[in-house]
This record gives sequence, structure tokens and C-alpha cells, in this order.
Amino acid sequence: MISGSVSWPGLTVLTAVKLHPGASYKMLHQILRSIGTGPTKGLNGGGVVSDREIFIFGFRGFPDVQGGIETHVENLAPKLVELGHRVTACVRSPYVDPQRSKEWKGVRLLRLWTVRSTYFETLLHSLICAVVAGARRPKIVHIQGIGPALVTPVLRIFGLRVVVTHHGEDYSREKWGRAARTVLRLGETLGMRFAHKRIAISHSIAKLIAAKYGKSCEVIPNGVVFADPPSQKDKIAELGLEPGRYVLTVGRLVPEKRQMDLLRAFRDAGLKGWKLAIVGRIDHKNKYADLLASEAMVTENVVMAGFQSGESLRQLYAHAGMFVLPSSHEGLPIVLLEALSYGVPVLVSDIPPNLEVVSDPSHIFPMGDVADLGAKMSALAELRLNPAEREAIRRGCARRYDWNEIAAKTSAAYDELVDAKARPALTRSNPAQASTGQTTINVHEFRRVSRPARQRRSRQ
Repeated sequence: MISGSVSWPGLTVLTAVKLHPGASYKMLHQILRSIGTGPTKGLNGGGVVSDREIFIFGFRGFPDVQGGIETHVENLAPKLVELGHRVTACVRSPYVDPQRSKEWKGVRLLRLWTVRSTYFETLLHSLICAVVAGARRPKIVHIQGIGPALVTPVLRIFGLRVVVTHHGEDYSREKWGRAARTVLRLGETLGMRFAHKRIAISHSIAKLIAAKYGKSCEVIPNGVVFADPPSQKDKIAELGLEPGRYVLTVGRLVPEKRQMDLLRAFRDAGLKGWKLAIVGRIDHKNKYADLLASEAMVTENVVMAGFQSGESLRQLYAHAGMFVLPSSHEGLPIVLLEALSYGVPVLVSDIPPNLEVVSDPSHIFPMGDVADLGAKMSALAELRLNPAEREAIRRGCARRYDWNEIAAKTSAAYDELVDAKARPALTRSNPAQASTGQTTINVHEFRRVSRPARQRRSRQ
């Protein structure tokens, strides 16, 4: 057990964390190194950086780290830099090499320690990020995801402006037990109620926020990088794949991605001359991934390709005969947008986020219906799109999901929050605190916003 306090002008953070002594040292060392020893320190030395900083956390890391939120921030952050923002991205120590450069495409990477754990990794890293943000005093703190949003009230107590992007109902993921789902629901509640601004990556998420919390939010979707498809085929040849003759799926090997449904549908469909390429890896060991690997070993023409990025992933998309996304849970799937950006025919489960992207019934199947999935795969295997048709798919996707437009909308949301007059939803300013930027949470206001939205409306 370690306890004590970290002091800073206008800020005192009490600590009491039960960790292994070595882990405790690492955590405190990372925090102190990140906030520095005085307000004149620069970015790498820590300290109070500037009120121009956008401080982003809630993801494992980037570049080339598996995950939808990771891909989202990897593409968004450099675009924000191009628009004139000073962006600091907090990455988790287990996923980013300590020898990697502290800057990437103009984005400053702040590597903060955390444990590599299914259940505690996100929470611990988010708490550390909150403490560091409280000392650095950035212009905006942007939290990605509802799990890290647990610390939203802490950031508000520190007097910081907070934006939370809701990437999906993580508590609906099949891998989580009751306790984890409860924590994730709490994170959603705290993030949606206490953030100054809320962003949803899909209209279905925006409707959820309005229905559950009576809060409005901006819909700013995921995007896609539009580039010319590679003509090279060497990377797919190394995997034993033939152009136009394989089914592709991309995603982490977790239950909600439902690669098992696809594998069984592929086996039952018996597509002559076709292979199934499953791209992705596990972040934490799980029984589902073990079962999927075992079944793939005894099924003909199934390639477990592991995690792929860069040129290898581009070739896999560009030369696929079809792309299938059988998920039970998504936010707004970037992998689906990436497949469409290469003009690949797609087949998706009928969950709301997928239906925001794909509307043709011949490219949609009921989630979990292996027989219907197999039948539609067989029909799609007979489809041969000409170059003009594939290009039309590509252009349509790029027009709807352009990272430049997405970054511009996000930047506008930041500017609106900064320029707005003081209108706190759960805090009231104190003149004595105005010079330090500190705020206090009013207990009565806290109780009011904590009640369900329907109760608040009934009392108005």
C-alpha cells in the first residue's frame, strides 16, 4: 500500500493504491515525470503545458495497435494537428515501445504506465491520465470510450473542459461478466451526464444517449483513409491466398466479433476454390480465441492470418472477393468502412451500426443465423463487380466518411466549448476560484443530474 499526496498549484491529489511495490513505484514515477517539477517545464519535461493543448486518452496506443478506437485516434489526432491544435495522446505502456519516438505525425505521445489486465488496465490508466491532466491544465480533455469516462467527474473537479466520445455500448460485449458490465454502465452514466460535450460515432448511439440521459450530442462518425488500391499481391501470396478468391474478416478474436459464425457458414457453404482469411489477434487470453483456433485447424481452407497492418492489410482488403462482418456489437465499424473504401462487396449482420452503412438486403443477414449467412455468401461469391462499380463504392464511402471533415467537425466542437460563456451543468463557479481555474461540484446539482432523465422531466 502506498499513500500520500501529489501537490501542484491549486491542486492536491491524495493517493492510496494497493499495488505491488514495483508497480507502485512505476506508477508514481510515470505521474511525476509527466507533470514535471514546475509550471515552466516543456512537454517532454512535463509541467503545466499550455491552455492550447488537446489531451486525449481512452485507447491502448498507436500507430499500428489493433482496435477500432485506436484506429479512430490514429487517424483523427494528426488531422487535428493539421488544423492547428496541439495534441497530446496518452498511450498505455504495455502497447507502445518505450524506445519509440515521443512524437508521431505532429502528435505528442505520452506513454503512461498501467498493468496489462483485462479488468484493471483501462481504469488504472484513466485515473493516471486524469491526475496528469489535472496538473497539465490542457485546453480540452477528450476521453475516448465509456470505460475511461469513469473519471469524467474527477476532471470536472479539476476545473477542466471535458469532451467524451461514445464509441458503443461496451457493456453489451459478450466477454464481460456482471461486475465489468456494471462498471461500464457507470462509466457511460458519468461520462454522458458530466461531460461538457458528448460525441457519438453513430446515429443509433446518439438516440441511445437521448433516450437514457435526456442529453443531446453531436454525431461525428468514424472515417476511412482513401487511397489507391495496391496492385502488388506478394503479401497475400505469402498467406496462400488467391486474388478475388477469399472471404475476409478483420477484428479482434473476441466473442462479439462472432468469427465462429463465419467459419461455420463458410464450411457449410462449400465455396469451391475459395478460402477464408481471419485477420486479428487476442489482446488478452480467452477461451473463445482458443476454440476458434482449434476449429480453424480442422476446417479446410481457413487461414488464421493474425494481426496485419500497413501494406499487408491494404493488400488483403484490395484483393478480397468479399468482406464479412458477423458482429453482435459494433460502434461504427472502421473495418467495414475500410473494406468499402477498396470497393469490396460486403456482407454484414443486421445490427443497427452496420445498417447505418449498408442498406441493401442482399448484403445483410440476421445476426447469428449461420444458414442465412452461408446462403448469402454463396450468392455473393457469384457476383463479379466491374472496375467502374467498385470505384463507385469507393467514392461513395470516401465522400461519407472523410477524416478531414470529421476532424473539422471535432475541432469545431472544441472551439464551441472553449468560446462558450460559463454554463456549467453540474458545477457553479466561485469568484475566489476564478484565478486558479478550480471548480467545485454542488451536491444538490450532482444529485439532480444523477437521477434518471425521466424523473427529472417529471419534476419540471
